[in-house]
This record gives sequence, structure tokens and C-alpha cells, in this order.
Amino acid sequence: MEMQMEFIRRLPTPQELMEQFPIDDRVKKIKVERDKAIANIMTGKDNRFLLVIGPCSADNEEAVLDYVHRLVPVQEQVKDKIFIVPRLYTSKPRTIGIGYKGMLHQPDPEGKEDMLGGIIAIREMNARVVRETGFTCAEEILYPEIYRYLSDLLSYAAVGARSVEDQFHRMIASGIGIPVGMKNPTSGDISVMLNSIEAAQHSQEFLFRGWEVRTTGNPLAHAILRGYVDSFGNSMPNYHYENLRSLYEAYHKRNLANPAVIVDTNHANSGKKYLEQIRIAKDVVNSCKVSSDIRSLVKGLMIESYIEDGNQKISEGTYGKSITDPCLGWEKTQQLIFDLAELL
Repeated sequence: MEMQMEFIRRLPTPQELMEQFPIDDRVKKIKVERDKAIANIMTGKDNRFLLVIGPCSADNEEAVLDYVHRLVPVQEQVKDKIFIVPRLYTSKPRTIGIGYKGMLHQPDPEGKEDMLGGIIAIREMNARVVRETGFTCAEEILYPEIYRYLSDLLSYAAVGARSVEDQFHRMIASGIGIPVGMKNPTSGDISVMLNSIEAAQHSQEFLFRGWEVRTTGNPLAHAILRGYVDSFGNSMPNYHYENLRSLYEAYHKRNLANPAVIVDTNHANSGKKYLEQIRIAKDVVNSCKVSSDIRSLVKGLMIESYIEDGNQKISEGTYGKSITDPCLGWEKTQQLIFDLAELL
């Protein structure tokens, strides 16, 4: 039986696209400086809290830029306590493969998916953010091949709950020169997450884009706790003091570099009740104040936030409102950041 797959066109290599859509020396310098600051937070040299914050899905360039611009004066006011990394997630996992899948899949004028146009749009949006705001951003590695098109712009990456068991994602994470957060799987099995971190911290050899490649291992691969789903389909949290203590102990039973966790305040931790993120974020900070061990492990938070509270159907078209998971609106977001800075 013949392969049921149409080869549409050959895409340019990441290097070719970077040459076609270059970044200037100022942008390169910003990325180097921010990468170093984030690495220092992850290794404990810098005691500031990392805050990966932004829309569930970065679907509209103008609204996303508006949101990130609003973060600039807030970052300035909390810079001694908190280091902000805007979340620009442009690829969305779909359980059954249908629904909004992110900017990568944006249609061309004829309504067909235009992967090259999507890659260019994602690259240009990230470049605009750096040029206009001085922030470098975070992205989810849903499609490992896409990361290389953005590797000169991003400062943080995450591997999602459904990808963390995939060998290819683990090997790609081992060759990325920025922190990569490995989420616990939807089952909540912490050992799976730690196995993924261990694989990412080791050197790997594999096939990538027609090449045999070897990685050096990524010592900044770390955990993200995002809650889990029990056997009855209920969302269950794993951000509590006891969960953080258990992760601390599990980390120290293994020979892993730079034990670290970022706590995702939404998803199964909040049961997608977005307002709970406020309470959960403060709860995690309080756990850090109770235990120096936990404070040494917890490097920051991941929060889903946009301009408007909640979410909407794509057809509704409300500016700055999530079309995927519900997010905290701007006013609540700003207040939460200031509150966290006070608590830290």
C-alpha cells in the first residue's frame, strides 16, 4: 500500500529563514543578557522569582504586543524580586487533532493551512517583542522541528504534559541552550517527569532534519508541576507544600543537575478555574517562606494571563481575550504581580 501523504513543498532550513528574516545586534545582545539572567535564576546564583506569564495561546499579534508592552513598566517596578518572561505559545496541542492549533496553522488566502507563512509570522512576532519591549519570550516545544526557526529569539521553552513521554522531545530538549521545563504527564506520575529531565540532561545522538546529530545535554532541564487528571477524569492539584516537599526529596534521590521546578498555576492545578491562579500563586510563595528547601527548589511560576478575563469562542472576536483556556485579565494580573513582589 502506498503512503497516503502528499509532499506539498520543501521548507527553507532554519538557517535560510534566519538569513531571510535576520535580527540585529541589539536583539542578539538582549537575548544573551536575558539568557544569562534566567540561567542564574535556575542555578540559584540569582534569587529572583521567574514569572512565565501570558496568554494561553498567542493568536493575535497586535493584542499580544499590546499585552507585552503592558508588562514593561510592571517589570521595572518589581525587577529586584521578579524576572518576567512573556509566554508566547503559538502551537496548541489538540487531543483529537481538530480545533484551533495555533499560528503555525494559519490559513492562506484560499483557506488552506500555510505552514511557511505561520513560521514566518511566529518568528516576526517574537522579533517584534524583543525589539519593541526588550523581552525575550517562552514557547512550548510542541513540534520539535519548529524550535530551530526561533532558537535565536527564545529564552525559555516547555515540553507539555502529552509530549513529555516522547523520546524525540526529550532528545531535542537535551540540545537546547536555554532552560526547558518538562511538565508532569496528565497521569501525574512524577517519575515520568524526572525520567524526562534526566534524559534531557544527558548527551543524546539521534536523527534530526536529515542529519545525525549529537547533543551535549541540557543542565537547565527542570520540572513543571501542572496538576493531573485522576482515573475518574477529575483535575487534581500538585502544587501544595506536600507535593513540593515530595518533589524535593525525589529530585535528591537522583543525580540531576540544578534541581528546580516552575509551578503552573492553571491547567489541572486550577481545574481551569482561572481566578484560582491568584490564590495558587500566593500559596506557592507561602510554601517557599515556610521551607528553605522548597524555596531552593521553586524557581518561579507559570501563569495564564491576557488583556480580558476568561475565554471566548473564536467567532466572538473580543480583543485580547483567550480563544483557548481562560486567562486572568490585565488588571488582576498587574495586581497579582505586585502582590507577589510584596510577598517575596
